[in-house]
Amino acid sequence: MALQKNLKFVDLFAGIGGIRSGFVNQGFECVLSSEIDSNCQKTYLNNFGEQPFGDVCNLESSHIPSFNVLCAGFPCQPFSICGKRQGFADTRGTLFFEICRILNETKPEVVFLENVKHLLHHDSGNTLSVIISTLEELGYRTSYKLLNALEFGLPQNRERIVIIGSKNKYFDFNKIEKTKKRKPLLEFLDKIGDFEYLNENEYTLIDNPTIQSSGLVFVGYRNKGIWKKGIRPNTEHLSRVHRQPNRIYSVLGTHPTIPSQETSGRFFIYLPDSKKVRKLTLRECYRIMGFSDDFLIHQSKSEAYKQVGNSVCIPMIHSLAQAIREQLFENNKVESHEPRPKVITAV
Repeated sequence: MALQKNLKFVDLFAGIGGIRSGFVNQGFECVLSSEIDSNCQKTYLNNFGEQPFGDVCNLESSHIPSFNVLCAGFPCQPFSICGKRQGFADTRGTLFFEICRILNETKPEVVFLENVKHLLHHDSGNTLSVIISTLEELGYRTSYKLLNALEFGLPQNRERIVIIGSKNKYFDFNKIEKTKKRKPLLEFLDKIGDFEYLNENEYTLIDNPTIQSSGLVFVGYRNKGIWKKGIRPNTEHLSRVHRQPNRIYSVLGTHPTIPSQETSGRFFIYLPDSKKVRKLTLRECYRIMGFSDDFLIHQSKSEAYKQVGNSVCIPMIHSLAQAIREQLFENNKVESHEPRPKVITAV
């Protein structure tokens, strides 16, 4: 079958353009973007030369040029363990229905959605069921899978759910291209720079650290006395429910998920060769998300940390965009009684 060229997409809830970067790298053309956050709009404009439309609720379908794929990293707050976990009861949750409105009015061939891992389990799975059933009612054969940045060549244990619906056939996640060998964080670090090191009295290394299945190597913690009662060994200085800012990980392993809530960038790494602990730089944070070094970061550090934590793993999006082109456009014949592909939601 001949290659279908000039595939076009819209980039809703665009953030700083992570999804756009992945699709453009596969030859897709962005015909419209929408992002309500003014700081994200500035970063998007600086990098793509395009000012995103504001509130998607005010976006009229008649103003959207013809397109093939609707992309949306729709708000994760209603579904995240960091939020109120109210799902569709949260007014932000209704933004999903704005996606459905645009789908119903424009009827593109494919819809691509990305969200946090917790969406799988929110409200005992009912929230995800509503999303899937709603897309199916709109005529999209829908499948989903939990994917990890580790599977796409990045040293970050970052799990996200991806939902793909097509008018023609089910998308098969088992056919996407993944990286066979994990890369350690060390390969993504700057060799020289103005690094922020901790003094030896500011941290404690634990005995006999082990490599977790995710590739994380927890080696120690910053000396922050928080809990005095009911502590486990090696957790004396970790914050409530063991949040990450006080943890230290070896660069010979992977890095935990970069969150949007850590706006001061308290990500500390241990370098075995020099036996030193330093803070991960802002540029390194963007690098382990797949952003190129020429990506223009917001001038406010707190905003820049927030924006990268809210973004996506670009190599993962690139692989998915490639598979969408191959499966749903270059070979989009519909088979009768086509079964939904088996979806494995655990990495």
